[in-house]
Amino acid sequence: MLGECGMLKRDRRGLRKCSVILCKEMVVDELFIQSLQTDDILTDSMAESILAEPTSQKRSWRLLSLLPKRGPRAFSSFCSALRDTEQQHLCALLTESPERDGERQCPQTARAKDRAEGVSSTTYPIQASDRYAPFTKTPVKDSEEEGDEEKERYVDSPLPLPTQEGTVPAKRARTQESMEMCLDADSPITTPVLPCTPDFYFSHCQQSYSMVSSPRGLALVISNVSFDHCAAPDLDSRKGGEVDEEVLRKVFTELDYIVTVRRDLTAQGMRACIEQFGRRQQHQTVSSCVVCLLSHGVEGAIYGTDGQLLQLDWVFEAFDNAHCPLLQNKPKMFFIQACRGEEMDCGVEQSDGPERTQSPGCEQRDAGREGEGDEDTRQTEERGRLRVKLPQRSDMICGFASLKGTAAMRNTKRGSWFIQEVNSALRFRARDTHLSDILVQVNGRIKDREGYAPGTPHHRCKEMSEFTSSLCKDLYLFPKYHPQY
Repeated sequence: MLGECGMLKRDRRGLRKCSVILCKEMVVDELFIQSLQTDDILTDSMAESILAEPTSQKRSWRLLSLLPKRGPRAFSSFCSALRDTEQQHLCALLTESPERDGERQCPQTARAKDRAEGVSSTTYPIQASDRYAPFTKTPVKDSEEEGDEEKERYVDSPLPLPTQEGTVPAKRARTQESMEMCLDADSPITTPVLPCTPDFYFSHCQQSYSMVSSPRGLALVISNVSFDHCAAPDLDSRKGGEVDEEVLRKVFTELDYIVTVRRDLTAQGMRACIEQFGRRQQHQTVSSCVVCLLSHGVEGAIYGTDGQLLQLDWVFEAFDNAHCPLLQNKPKMFFIQACRGEEMDCGVEQSDGPERTQSPGCEQRDAGREGEGDEDTRQTEERGRLRVKLPQRSDMICGFASLKGTAAMRNTKRGSWFIQEVNSALRFRARDTHLSDILVQVNGRIKDREGYAPGTPHHRCKEMSEFTSSLCKDLYLFPKYHPQY
């Protein structure tokens, strides 16, 4: 019953029958490929050729073209990889397909035959709510939340509902819920953070920020999920926001940060929480700091649960060299998951940012003149040199989920696009990539993503993340490496 290249014929038929659905829904990422490599199903060159494809659909198609040629164990290993990456609904679709059931009229005989051929034919039961639904676009009426207003939604697949990340006070009422298929991520990546090697640390530590403390630093995650319906009637619940906060808690804990998570704060509550966090004396003994803000937002500000805005400029000011001296010359990382406007990004071509420019050197000369004529008012260091002054704000890097004026996308069950990609990039790339380049890679991943919601404004919607930086050195996190002195 083997195919021409060693795979069972029923498995080959099952893959062929489900290939269209698999290409649309399957997520083929580094973790998925690693699982198949571990089982010796894919060679290194095969793995590289798959991951080199520019889109998720093309990666899926290339993998499916290779699998039938990889022997009788390829199908069971493929199903195992689907389960390991939380794509059980696709595994169930394959293992319960009619093509396979037709050859299992006698379970005992089928199992015996599979054992003889070295292939497992276990069927993995799933809950009815998880079972794959046919792609028939059937509009139904629903009246949940949002008063008794009827709204139309599509029920042609079990995929969760999408939503924009933020709003403005004059937000239009939603009249239609839509379905979204994220092409490049199905669920948060949970593979362990890859460790930095001693050789890499010693070859890069001189030109980068010192990251030797344990813990590496303190991290604050503020996540607003539920909003006061009376004070902020236009702000919907951020379904999926709880996924983001857990993803960030886990990844920064693995990166050796002490993580504090605060949920559902008013604007004043966020302000007080940030002020208290910035005053913590432990900042003096650690190497860095992380602040993550997840909420609805507008350009330059995010919403508290009471519908009041907290200005981001105030947040950055709270950690600058004047207001947070314990973190002077230490890298401060910010991640903002919030809309910066209500405009939907429909795929406008993005241009590169401005190139860095070299200073003509006047800063050094100006600094030298500041001490002339008023030595009696200047403190000098022990060696008689002028104390070095710092700019008001430096050593910061901030990743934004979207561009100015545009909405950020969030999946109601899998979390936001931006946080998903930041999590994945940190887990796989922090071992040998500095943070600026990691955020460039995140930008590239976000650029490739696309919403899937036929008949709605979200269909083929896009998002583009960006980051700003006043870092003065390379910022490597050197995960899981602690030099011994």
